[in-house]
Amino acid sequence: MKYVDFLARERFEQEELLAFGHGTLVDDPPEHFEARLPVPPMLMLDRVTELRREGPRGRIVGERDVRLDDWFFQCHFIGDPVQPGCLGVDGVWQLLGFFCNWAGGLGAGRALGCGEIEFFGQIRPHDGVVRYELDVLRYREMANSGASIAIADATVLVDDEAVYTIQRAKVGLFRDLVYADYPRASERSRGGKLS
Repeated sequence: MKYVDFLARERFEQEELLAFGHGTLVDDPPEHFEARLPVPPMLMLDRVTELRREGPRGRIVGERDVRLDDWFFQCHFIGDPVQPGCLGVDGVWQLLGFFCNWAGGLGAGRALGCGEIEFFGQIRPHDGVVRYELDVLRYREMANSGASIAIADATVLVDDEAVYTIQRAKVGLFRDLVYADYPRASERSRGGKLS
């Protein structure tokens, strides 16, 4: 699809999210269009069902089908399979980073943290659908650095029942972070503080 079409979409299907993760969804990406979703097994989304923006605010909703053979049920925990809560938080960060790209932000995505997280339920192997509902409180592009940031409150639901809430999840897009020559050692092959 063309970049202008990407920016105008309000829904994305699994095949499109996979293409985004591989960097092949947009045929004519602008310079610094470097963000990617993780690919399976770390991709925590099967589809984006709602996307909208009104100035600095917005909303994004995504879903993932629970699979009996999901990799994490095989090891977390033996005899007591449950989806790790951190993967639900990562699903929120994945969606929020996707929102940044869809809103026009450029660069590679990084989770920047979140405020309070509350777990009051669980996701088990015979559940049906996990839904992530994010209300974007603020999206901003910084002209000087080319970076962008989004902050959102989120609810994670399983089969329409809320099981987690996450306040002030934060994701940013930053230029000149991509480590495309992995696994070779290069100037970007080591981590550390983002500048």
